Amino acid sequence: MDFSSPSNSTFFNEFSSVHNETPKKIPTISYLEHNEEYLTKFINWNDYEQLVFVENLLKNMQSHQHGQVNAFLLPLLQRDFIGRLSSCGLEHLAEKILGYLDDQSLKSTELVCREWYHVISQGMLWKKLIERKVLSDILWRGLSERRGWSKYLFRQILIKKDEQKRDEFYRYLYPRILRDIDQLESNWRTGNFQLEKIPCRSQNSKGVYCLQYDDEKIISGLRDNTIKIWDRKNLECVKVLTGHNGSVLCLQYDDRVIITGSSDSTIRVWNVKTGELLNTLLHHCEAVLHLRFVDGTMVTCSKDRSIAVWQMNSPTDITIRRVLVGHRAAVNVVDFDDKYIVSASGDRTIKVWNTTTCEFVRTLLGHKRGIACLQYRDKIVVSGSSDNTIRVWDIECGACLRVLEGHDELVRCIRFDSKRIVSGAYDGKIKIWDLQAALDPRSQPSSLCMKTLTEHTGRVFRLQFDEFQIVSSSHDDTILCFNFLQPKCKKSKHVAKSTSANTSPILGVAQTQITSFDSVDSPQNELQNVLQTQASAISMASSSGSGS
Repeated sequence: MDFSSPSNSTFFNEFSSVHNETPKKIPTISYLEHNEEYLTKFINWNDYEQLVFVENLLKNMQSHQHGQVNAFLLPLLQRDFIGRLSSCGLEHLAEKILGYLDDQSLKSTELVCREWYHVISQGMLWKKLIERKVLSDILWRGLSERRGWSKYLFRQILIKKDEQKRDEFYRYLYPRILRDIDQLESNWRTGNFQLEKIPCRSQNSKGVYCLQYDDEKIISGLRDNTIKIWDRKNLECVKVLTGHNGSVLCLQYDDRVIITGSSDSTIRVWNVKTGELLNTLLHHCEAVLHLRFVDGTMVTCSKDRSIAVWQMNSPTDITIRRVLVGHRAAVNVVDFDDKYIVSASGDRTIKVWNTTTCEFVRTLLGHKRGIACLQYRDKIVVSGSSDNTIRVWDIECGACLRVLEGHDELVRCIRFDSKRIVSGAYDGKIKIWDLQAALDPRSQPSSLCMKTLTEHTGRVFRLQFDEFQIVSSSHDDTILCFNFLQPKCKKSKHVAKSTSANTSPILGVAQTQITSFDSVDSPQNELQNVLQTQASAISMASSSGSGS
């Protein structure tokens, strides 16, 4: 349709005259006489009556009047509650409200207007968002400690030349953390890691049967009857504990004690700081194959086919509470929480017991040969067997949810968290599996194993892992540390060549450089550009409106 044709000129002339004449019209005498009367009647009606009256009123108005009513209503319907709280001296309430936003919403909110950006900036809401993540997510907490930005969180303790960080620092730290996490996940999937090797140099029989680690040390139990403690920073042996007359097959420690089990059928309790022998427990009549303790309860299992539940009042006051009998072969591994004790045996079964009453609950059947390892957490049991398979179980109903195949020999050790399963076997391989995919019945078996690590030259006896690393021990008399957070540097213009303490290979920038931001991409310029765009749009709308 041609809007400039003569047939439409009358329409535009009429529209222009109405538009131009509306502001110039003078109220009639009748309006002036009855206006207050009608308004008083309207006010005295209830809400429903007012709505019905206005609805009928609008139906009897013309289209151009509807537009003017709409223009009048829009500002009345909008409430800048953040701006009003801020202008009334209640910035803390505005900050509290915006503090519930996630990262994407917070980013969008910054661009609403200058007042909202000011509230976010002055309230340090990006800093608070990062702090919430660190408190609630173990991955964020670990990254904050390893990358060094934990010192800028919570109540900052400034050291020497450190400056108080402004909101911009945290605004640009946040996406860097997300990229760091994405790269870490990629490293796990692609097998990109930095390898550290500890040769244990056993005197007689070689092999490291068990281990546990933290950020400061690795404690290992060896085939040569000793317990060796290693410094995590320089990987040097700092202490050797002797006393067992057989291989150290299992251990666990906390901030007070190390408890070890041996093929000499004893359980020994050591001071974790001094290495002093505090207690020797005699109960099992054959090798102690595994143990677990937490919150004053310890569970041990043995080649003698029994499971012992112990009450730990102190390192020197540990007594038997109950002995569980039911397996028909050596009990190789136990695990427990406040609801269930779970045990696995060479008799091909996994048995579930009530932790409080020690009564038998159920048996999980499925493995075709003896079971060498398992872990239990969050209603899931994952087990490894000499049938070369790994099985994932629902402990409540006893159903096998998935069978993982890939190892060529006995699966000797296994651990899992909320994301992945890591297994080690007598074939010398460590395999990383996708747990979430394993729990999804639609997933193809070929997609479950993410990576296979073949760095060990002997049977893998024990492993543990966290979000950043795997630490494993082997018959080859070594302990290997696979660091996925600080992987091997690749030749790339985006990756820093140095892996010094001040450099982040994943971020590709020195840690000190994170305080310098590109002025072109700064949040102030981003806000200014958005406001300029909004102003241009408003200006264009005004000019087009005045010309119509």
